Amino acid sequence: MANDSINRFLSAQDGDIDPGETAEWRDAFQALVATQGPARARFVLDQLAILARTPAVAWSPELVTPYVNSIGVDQQPAFPGDLAIEEKLASLMRWNALAMVARANAAEMGGSAELGGHIASYASAADLFEVGFNHFFQARNENQGGDLVFFQPHSAPGVYARAFLEGRLQEQDLAHYRQEITAPADGARGLSSYPHPWLMPDFWQFPTGSMGLGPISAIYHARFMRYLTHRDLLDCAGRKVWGVFGDGEMDEPESMSALTLASREKLDNLVWVVNCNLQRLDGPVRGNGRIIDELEKLFRGAGWNVIKLVWGSDWDGLFARDTTGALVRAFANTVDGQMQTFAAKDGRFNRDSFFGQNPELARLAQGMTDEQIDRLKRGGHDLVKIHAAYAAAAAHTGQPTVILAHTKKGYGMGAAGQGRMTTHSQKKFDEPALIEFRNRFNLPLSDAQATNLEFFRPAEDSAEMRYLHARRTALGGYLPRRQSEAPKLPVPALAAYAQFATAAAGKEMSTTMAFVRLLGNLLKDKELGPRIVPIVADEARTFGMANLFKQVGIYSSVGQRYEPEDIGSVLPYREALDGQILEEGISEAGAIASWTAAATSYSVHGVTMLPFYIYYSMFGFQRVGDAIWAAADQRARGFLLGATSGRT
Repeated sequence: MANDSINRFLSAQDGDIDPGETAEWRDAFQALVATQGPARARFVLDQLAILARTPAVAWSPELVTPYVNSIGVDQQPAFPGDLAIEEKLASLMRWNALAMVARANAAEMGGSAELGGHIASYASAADLFEVGFNHFFQARNENQGGDLVFFQPHSAPGVYARAFLEGRLQEQDLAHYRQEITAPADGARGLSSYPHPWLMPDFWQFPTGSMGLGPISAIYHARFMRYLTHRDLLDCAGRKVWGVFGDGEMDEPESMSALTLASREKLDNLVWVVNCNLQRLDGPVRGNGRIIDELEKLFRGAGWNVIKLVWGSDWDGLFARDTTGALVRAFANTVDGQMQTFAAKDGRFNRDSFFGQNPELARLAQGMTDEQIDRLKRGGHDLVKIHAAYAAAAAHTGQPTVILAHTKKGYGMGAAGQGRMTTHSQKKFDEPALIEFRNRFNLPLSDAQATNLEFFRPAEDSAEMRYLHARRTALGGYLPRRQSEAPKLPVPALAAYAQFATAAAGKEMSTTMAFVRLLGNLLKDKELGPRIVPIVADEARTFGMANLFKQVGIYSSVGQRYEPEDIGSVLPYREALDGQILEEGISEAGAIASWTAAATSYSVHGVTMLPFYIYYSMFGFQRVGDAIWAAADQRARGFLLGATSGRT
């Protein structure tokens, strides 16, 4: 949305006792931007904000911006791909994902009504995935480390659908979705419900099925990449961690708990894409509010760069013609529950219910057919707008970025599921619904092929397939793809680190003390020592590990900018850029996330690390049992130690 559109909205604000004076202030500020640039404008605003926060004014900033795109039309880069081909490919993936789930639940096709699966989530996220796959998600190969991508778990069918077009999965594999046990007998591999590295060890990298664990894992993986770089173990420059998550998932405490760590560490290698389709399983995420506004406040307050991706290109002309700010005012007064209803209804309903609110809106819709109104896209379904948001996120420095992408749950499913309250659980389609879906996305299927839920893959020499492979070749290869090979490290001789125990001569010691001595000795080994990652959650002194502060230091991305109070002591508190200990503070969830990042480094980065996370027993499995399960799913390699509890 351009500045003039925002001006139209601002010029009609209720409660403005002197609109003329307000307009002068706005004009003066815009003149400052035009003549002296954004940097000077930001400085002046910062100075004014200091004055405004004094008790006499008691002002605090509004963290919510108008319900429009953060990136205006005039700021959009040119789309670098073939838009028509990419739209065709996305449509094919939507179809194959739908057919896979529907076939698995169709008894007449050998499936079972009990198998389950999800269609509507990927229907909303398909374009978000495809822009990433075609333009941003770098694969790991012999020349580059590649990006880390966390996929929204309920959208897994779409990832399988893409792998099918790429030739990495076959039709028989798709026909055995959620049938891992019986698939081998039919010469196929079963496809797991959600991303599960344990079940598909050469495919999925990160298990995201337990809501909330994907987001916090993405943050700590991004931080661990900085740790590897700062300790000169692996140069992770230029690599990104991408996470596509759901808006409902943001209610999980783990999703939100590490936001400030990401901003404090300035993790500009981290990009989240929150698929705001406004619905969870039971109903609206925020029926009486706006989840995008709420998340904007949360992320902006936590220090993230926020990009709102709300409306598609079809809306650009409407905004340009809106001389009174009527659209932005209408959006400000429309809650998500109503937006969901608009998604579920047709163009005639939306003309009457949205554009019919007042004469200004009605004039904007004049000349548009009901079908054109029905096809007005939300931002998360527009490849051009998505690319602009991703490009801005990838280029941003100094902060992690979140893209809040507005979508429709069940997009394209028509009356069978788009925006419906029950669409999350939709798994079956009658014949008219399948024909409607085929027509909606111009799929090259006959009536019989559509109603029989036949999978479709274009000929290998088709323009679509050549383009698909060319894009992935340009980005380094195919993903997701899990690797498990990493150079092995020599194990030091037992006498080099355990003589205190093997030759104890009857001397007794606690198990905790034995571990600390063993760890200290292992850290001294020239080959294995640097790969050890000691992890504590504000409990090192309790375990007698304070000597390690001096021996190997505590990792800090900024070093140590202060003189510690105990600097003259034998065991001073020492932080360092190349520090080895990960001191996570009072955050068991953060500590286990760091442990998992280190324990899977052999697979994710090809760098073998050996993490030790020691914790109070009562704060261990009870607090982070789910995360430990997810780490096992990833085939993590490291040590978890439940130590003393109840006394400090």
